[in-house]
Formats: sequence, structure tokens, C-alpha cells
Amino acid sequence: MDNPDDSGVAATMGFSGFGKKARTFDLEAMFEQTRRTAVERSRKTFEAQEIDEEENKQKSSPMSRTAASGSGLRKERESSSSDSEDSSDDEFIGPPAPGSSSQAPDDEMIGPPPPPGYRDSDEDDEEDDADDDNPIKRIPDSHEITLQHGTKTVSALGLDPSGARLVTGGFDYDVRFWDFAGMDASLQAFRSHQPCECHQIKALQYSFTGDVILVVAGNSQAKVLDRDGFPVMECVKGDQYIVDMANTKGHTAMLNGGCWHPKIKEEFLTCSNDGTVRTWDVSNEKKHKSIFKPRSAQGKRVIPTCATYNRDGKLIAAGCQDGTIQIWDRNMSVHTKFHYRQAHAPSTDTSCIAFSYGGTVIATRGGDDTLKTWDMRNFKKPLHMASGLPNYFPMTDCCFSPDDKLLLTGVSVKKGEGSGKLFFFDMVDFKKVYEIAVTDASVVRCLWHPKLNQIMVGTGNGLAKVYYDPFKSQRGAKLCVVKTKRKARQAETLTQDYIITPHALPMFREPRQRSTRKQLEKDRLDPLKSHKPEPPVAGPGRGGRVGTHGGTLSSFIVKNIALDKTDDSNPREAILRHAKDAADNPYWVAPAYSTTQPQAVFAEVDSEEDEPDNEPEWKKRKI
Repeated sequence: MDNPDDSGVAATMGFSGFGKKARTFDLEAMFEQTRRTAVERSRKTFEAQEIDEEENKQKSSPMSRTAASGSGLRKERESSSSDSEDSSDDEFIGPPAPGSSSQAPDDEMIGPPPPPGYRDSDEDDEEDDADDDNPIKRIPDSHEITLQHGTKTVSALGLDPSGARLVTGGFDYDVRFWDFAGMDASLQAFRSHQPCECHQIKALQYSFTGDVILVVAGNSQAKVLDRDGFPVMECVKGDQYIVDMANTKGHTAMLNGGCWHPKIKEEFLTCSNDGTVRTWDVSNEKKHKSIFKPRSAQGKRVIPTCATYNRDGKLIAAGCQDGTIQIWDRNMSVHTKFHYRQAHAPSTDTSCIAFSYGGTVIATRGGDDTLKTWDMRNFKKPLHMASGLPNYFPMTDCCFSPDDKLLLTGVSVKKGEGSGKLFFFDMVDFKKVYEIAVTDASVVRCLWHPKLNQIMVGTGNGLAKVYYDPFKSQRGAKLCVVKTKRKARQAETLTQDYIITPHALPMFREPRQRSTRKQLEKDRLDPLKSHKPEPPVAGPGRGGRVGTHGGTLSSFIVKNIALDKTDDSNPREAILRHAKDAADNPYWVAPAYSTTQPQAVFAEVDSEEDEPDNEPEWKKRKI
């Protein structure tokens, strides 16, 4: 038998297991041992809590506390002895077994007791599932900010993919740029200009990279601007005298809409009243890229009122003025891939067509006051339809929520007949589940940004509203509402230019220029530069200054001239009133001749007025 002292030293030095066979692990036994240990610890913790509660309530004697502590010690000794018996089989060689993989039964709790208000992860999952089942709770409308675009209808909204900048356009021809990170609580746009002169803005959209903006106005030439509003490209205008629109290089009539390709950053499309949908390349402004011509059932030309790409950019859909929906494959521009003839009432402008994020559902907003959804896999009839939604604008929007569970659109109202609202429809049963009263004007544009989780709305009275939630939304409007309004800095200018001459002689060297603040403080101490303004003159006035009768020239004239009581109806008598004063005290004319001609010599007048004039006619002086 080995010496116990030697074995202890060997165990301390760490080489007690040399020459012995490695132990094989029984995982089930280890798990069961760990479970028993954890249950025992939990039971001891609960017992200790119960003992503390009893002590606080009953304020027991020291003897009872000693007995309780003794029982606790006995239990600890028993548990330690049982653990030592279990672990006394063989010597343990190698690292300890991990205890984190132990599984406990559902009816037993391992670890310390939970704190008050603790919710299990299963309960959190159940609440999250409840929120998923109720999409209304995901609508971010607890807070709002209002951006004053102008006084006329906000007909276009565009938000870059990152959500940093918003651009608005309206019937007042203006395009305004809003930077959420640069704005303060005053909510002022940092740039405003008219890129298309006197044409109403129809559509604005950032490319999917966010570096350029597509501007579609009421003219026939779409424009592309950079992020700061400077022109990058302008589409060419077509020849309006050519009958076949495929032979022209551009649109020949007013534009109705346009959007960017979701995958190709240089490509965008536009639709026009000339009956065509054209795709363009930013690098080639001289000619369109491809052309699509919607046709009626009789093969005649129809006007596309709205057009868009699907989510992957392979299809182009257009809503036409005869109530049809026509969808083409992007690479085949002649025949339509999907076609529905009577989607909306004929001779009404379909104001919007939008694809869901899943790509299988299409939503259309009709000029016949309806909202419809369509399934791409069964394009023979609409999935759902909602009616009674007034639409007075040819660009009224509809869009999907980021999770495709809601569809929202705005309704129009006449002036003084109520407030414009934003309606939310459930995509399952297509019932109106929520509404937001925006303002006392029509709701024209709506946009739900998936990254910010904020809703932008353009109205008919020149307002652009942003709805957000402090907990559900990210950045965007949350960045500017927390900033206080900056005070305008006063313009501080130097009194004179300071010329630095380091090598000049001291007698010619100018004194070192003080800072602007110090110079102002020095000037304030100068009695001449900081002369107090003279107070207003009281009374009739003195020193060439007008008295304080009203403070204006007109009031002075009324007081001194119009209210003068002297009668100047006979001017000769008015002059002769001053004859005696002029003779006694000559001031104006007489002093000039006092030395050279003290006696005035006047012209002699002939008394015989009837004497005939013998001078010839040409010598007479003309008067």
C-alpha cells in the first residue's frame, strides 16, 4: 500500500495519475449526479428563504435559530458525505465533466429563485406570437412630426434606402430636401428648387443605391438628380409628328409616373400620355432603352397612368386608362405575359399599382374609388376588393407593410367635408382594421419604410407627416425631434483688414489683430464708438430733426402744412405780409448788394401801354 503522504504530494504536484489507465466516463451517471446536486441546492435555497421569512415574522429566540442552523449543518454534512461516497469509486483523471449539458425535468426548478416580475422565455415567445397574430400592434403611429412643404398638394414622396433623407414634391413645382440627421426641432428643409420649371411634380424616387433621384413631372422629359439636387441626366424629347411611337427616341406627351429598377442601378422606366412605357439608361440620354405599348381589346392605343417593376425586376406592370392591367416580361416587349381587361372601371385613372414584398400579390388603387388585390398565380379574378374609398388625385398611393400583413392607402375628401384618413386593410380577410385621421385635406401619398419602420404621408394642403414609434422605429424622425432649435449666430465682421508683415520694421508694423469678441469689448469701452443713440425729439423739433409727432414724414406734413390755419387764397397778400419785415431786416438778397449797389435800381416801365410797337416781328423776344 502506498504511503498516504507520498500520494498527497503526488496529487499536489499533478503527476499522481502517471502510469494509470484513463477512466471511462458514464455520461448518464454524471448527468444524474449533476441533476441531484442542483435539486439539492435549490431545495436548500428555498429552505433558507423560508427560515428567513419565519425569523422576520415570528422573531424567534436564539435557541430556535441555533437549532435551525444545526439542522442546516447536518443536511450539508449528509449531502457532502453522499457526494463523497459517490465520488470514492476511482481516482478522477482528466478535466472535469461539463455540467452545463444537464437537463432537468419540467416540474423541478434548478438554480436560485426568480426575481419578482420575471417572465419565462416561453411566455415571451407566446407574447411575441400574439403580436405577430395582431399586426395592428406593429403600426408605428404613437408619435408624429409635420413637415411644411408649402400650401399646395404634396404629390410625390421619396425616401432613400438608408432612411437618412426625404424628398417631397408638389403642385407648386418645388422639390424640397429634408435631412433627418441634420434637422433640428424647427424641421426646415435644407434645399428647395424647381427642377422642371413650371410643371407639377408627379413622382420622386431614390435609386436602390441612394445616390440619384428620379424626378417625373408634368412635362415629357424625366430628369435624374444627385443627392444634393443637381442635374445628372435629362431624357430626350421625342418627335411628336411621327405616328409610330417605337420610332421616336423619347416621350412626346405628359408623363404620368416612373420608378427605378430594383436590381440595376442605371435603369428606370417612365409612362406617358403618348401611350408608351419606356425604359431608360442613365448613361444614355439620347434614346430610350426599350418600349412597351399597351393596347386595348381592339388593338388601339391606351394611355398607361401608372407603371412599376416587380420586386426582382423581371416584370413590368402598367395600369391603363381603360381599366386594364397589363404586365410584360422585361425581355419581351410585344406581347403581355399577364392581362386583365376589366380590373377597374373604364375611363378612370388607375393611380397606383404595387407589388408585395413576397412578389406574388399585386395591389391596385383605382380611380373608381376601389382598392383591389390580385394573385399572380391566378390572374383571372381579384383576390379581394374594397370600395367606397374616394380618390380625387391621379397619383393616390397604396403600399404594403414590411411584413406583407397590411395594405394601406389614403382617401380624398372635399374641402370642408371632413378629414383625410389613412386606412389599413388586413391581407387575410381584407377588412379595415385600423385608420389614422391625418388632416382636414386629402391623403395623396403614403410610404412605409421597411428599415426605419416609419410611415410618411403627403396631404392635399401642403403637409408631409411622418408617423413613428419611439420603441418600434429606428432613426429617421427620432433624430431630429430631440435636437433643440439652433439660435441664429450674429454676423461678426472685422473692422478692418489685417495685413501680416513679419519682416517690417517696428515703426511700420501694424499691431496684432485682436479677436472679434475682444475687439467688440474694446469698442464698447470707447465713448465715441459706443455712443448712446439720441432720444426722440419732444416738441416741434430742433437741429434739423423732426419732432415726435407720429414719427413719419406724412404725419409731419399733416401737422405743419395741412393743419395750418392761415388762408393763402390770395398769394399777393400773403407775400406782402412780410414786406415790412423784409425792409427792416434784410437777410436773403439785400446783404449781397449792400457794398456794390446799396440803392436798388429797378427796370422802368412805360406808362403808355397803348403806344404801338415799331419793332419788327423778328426782333421781338419770344415768350
